[in-house]
Amino acid sequence: MLSLGLVGLPNAGKSTLFNALTRQNVLVADYPFATIDPTTGVVPLVDDRLDRLAQAVASARCLPATVTFVDIAGLVKGASQGEGLGNAFLSQIRSMAALAIVLRVFQTPGSPTPVAPKEDLDILSTELRLADYQVLAKQQQKLVRLVRGDPKLKPTLDLIGAALADLDQQSLRSSSRAADYQTQLASFGLLTLKPVIYVFNLAADKLGDAQLAGQLAAVAGSDPHLILNAQLEEEIGRLAPSEQADFREAYGLAETGLGQLKQLGFEALGLQTFFTAGPKESRAWTIRRGWPAPKAAGVIHSDFEAGFIAADIIGWSELVESGSWAAARTAGQVRTEGRDYVIADGDVAEFKFNPQSGRR
Repeated sequence: MLSLGLVGLPNAGKSTLFNALTRQNVLVADYPFATIDPTTGVVPLVDDRLDRLAQAVASARCLPATVTFVDIAGLVKGASQGEGLGNAFLSQIRSMAALAIVLRVFQTPGSPTPVAPKEDLDILSTELRLADYQVLAKQQQKLVRLVRGDPKLKPTLDLIGAALADLDQQSLRSSSRAADYQTQLASFGLLTLKPVIYVFNLAADKLGDAQLAGQLAAVAGSDPHLILNAQLEEEIGRLAPSEQADFREAYGLAETGLGQLKQLGFEALGLQTFFTAGPKESRAWTIRRGWPAPKAAGVIHSDFEAGFIAADIIGWSELVESGSWAAARTAGQVRTEGRDYVIADGDVAEFKFNPQSGRR
């Protein structure tokens, strides 16, 4: 299961955001560790393409792609040294495929704690870097002993040395050697190599502040970010769909922050969507970017991958325009692709396979 963890300092609004995403009743309280055990929610990814496909081919039902979010207890300064939930917290983050870092940009009622998203991010980033430093330093000590008997380990030892030097200044994903770290140090589960999205939980009355938005974008740097008010998003989620548009309009929101977060999460996890469409159902399937047709077929059923023969492919918009597979084939819009074809985002596929190949 590919999951995106909601991470932040205590009271940043993670649980409120999680409630809005999943409509689950997670405890929301203004003291640290109100959430201790990670809570998981699987949420649908709204995709207009799927709805239009289903209408075009008169499908009986729609099944969207999903994104898995995990609400993780608040990190505190010193977590890498065992403060707060310490190692338990860090191990929960280590199991995530990507992180949504929630930063507070609102004043907590009755709290003297200033609003300082940059400083909060510095605390979070430092703890994650220290945790990675400890992991790599331990591996370095081990390899220093082993390399004497196995010189082939020297390149890995050198790369760990470079990573430790980088961690003194920056996260590993920001390093010029990030690609090397991703491929050669992946087994260590390094936290600062994970893709991140910054979620600025802004006071509702500041949502239209362009100057503040620019300042927050500078905090995020080159990483993706979005600005929302978690409590407002939760309120929108409680409304009927027919009422949500009016509510958003009242606050000047073109779309919900949740919709943006789900899409950014999907992209941060390196995922894309292809579709199957027919009278029974139209369905969005989730695969990694760059997967060839047989591997994509395997997410539907393992027999499809084992016995793969070919795939009939058409772009989703072409099928919508044609209105049916039969009309699309008559118009010459459907093409047959083989094993080397890489599925593109938005492809609609029909797989041909030999059912005997999947049996033993």
